[in-house]
Amino acid sequence: MVDLPNCPICNSEYTYEDGSLLVCPECSHEWMLESETENNENKKIIKDANGNVLNDGDSVTVMKDLKVKGSSSVVKIGTKVKNIRLVDGEHDIDCKIDGFGEMQLKSQFVKKAAQ
Repeated sequence: MVDLPNCPICNSEYTYEDGSLLVCPECSHEWMLESETENNENKKIIKDANGNVLNDGDSVTVMKDLKVKGSSSVVKIGTKVKNIRLVDGEHDIDCKIDGFGEMQLKSQFVKKAAQ
């Protein structure tokens, strides 16, 4: 049997695992395991063109006209992209742009938008 830690909020000993989270059935508090939290701290920090740190779920604005590979379309400067996902690789932003669909962008061509 796995020895799980007590709930940090109510100190209940009846915690259980739900995917990557630990859950307390008494107070409904959810938290991540220590080892997974440490792994997330080792992730690469991705910054926009102005040096602001980007996070999953942020909104960004395109800073220059970007040609869409395999198409004659262009993503215009000033296009706002909501709910980005950060990924590894040269194109480090996964997103969905209205009128274009899913695509990947380089963080050097976007700036963090005001929420």
